[in-house]
Amino acid sequence: MSPITTPFQRHSTAAEVIQGIDLRGQRAVITGASSGIGVETARALASAGADVTLAVRSLEAGHRVAQDIIDTTGNSRVQVALLDLSNPASVAAFVASWDGPLHLLINNAGVMATPEQHTPQGWELQFATNHLGHFALATGLHASLAAARGARIVSLSSAGHTRSPVVFGDIHFRNRLYDPFLAYGQSKTANVLFAVEASRRWGEDGITANAVMPGAVRTEGVANLKLTAEQIAQAQASRPNQLDTFWKTPAQGAATSVLVATSPLLDGIGGRYFEDGQEAGPHVPGTMTGVAAYALDPKQARRLWEVSADLLT
Repeated sequence: MSPITTPFQRHSTAAEVIQGIDLRGQRAVITGASSGIGVETARALASAGADVTLAVRSLEAGHRVAQDIIDTTGNSRVQVALLDLSNPASVAAFVASWDGPLHLLINNAGVMATPEQHTPQGWELQFATNHLGHFALATGLHASLAAARGARIVSLSSAGHTRSPVVFGDIHFRNRLYDPFLAYGQSKTANVLFAVEASRRWGEDGITANAVMPGAVRTEGVANLKLTAEQIAQAQASRPNQLDTFWKTPAQGAATSVLVATSPLLDGIGGRYFEDGQEAGPHVPGTMTGVAAYALDPKQARRLWEVSADLLT
């Protein structure tokens, strides 16, 4: 199984990646599309003619972004819908409101390194938001994805996945000391495992799912984090010959998502992990590049799917 290579790289933008792609007649949902990477992902898809739904927690922010995208792309087919991924009822309401095929599902929303919190169901918040909410959304929309005959799911992960596998013995930190970055890493590993198992289960429906690492984008949530000396050293080790070793613009951060969602190079390709416009190789300890072997493990992927389905029952 040869790795996918493309003409794009770390500094490519979403607009460059989607140049020449025609998405007229296709429908896309982007979660967390009211800020940062999500906005630029939605803008790129709209610029190629897609019907775009911004699935957001704040309708006010969503409508503001939608108008901006309409103004900058000339595509008026940009909708806004309420979605709180940490609330199963909100996810169920979004699913119930959707009608017809869905060609592109971009699971972009997420929270990062939050203080310890649990949902009313007892789920750790980062796992609940980053994984379980998107899992419920995708499985709820399965029939619509299948109806599209070639749908793609993009699952946004992170280099943070290398900090932790899914700890099945204590996913929700009930018996172990809570660490916000371990909890984040676990949820980001779950995002990759979801793509692996979704592609296996739904391949016969023409559905493929891949995970992407967008890169470090100075969004509000990320900018407020205090990077440790270890994290800075890892970033420098990953790209020692580049002056701009860490931050990307939102348009650059959205590029890999847009690439995986739209490139003909990925027709029929699923269950893989991409970064900087390329399929990633194995993770090298001490760096922030590559994909951990446990994140692509099909047995772990199947187990996570079964656990997730049980939690949501």
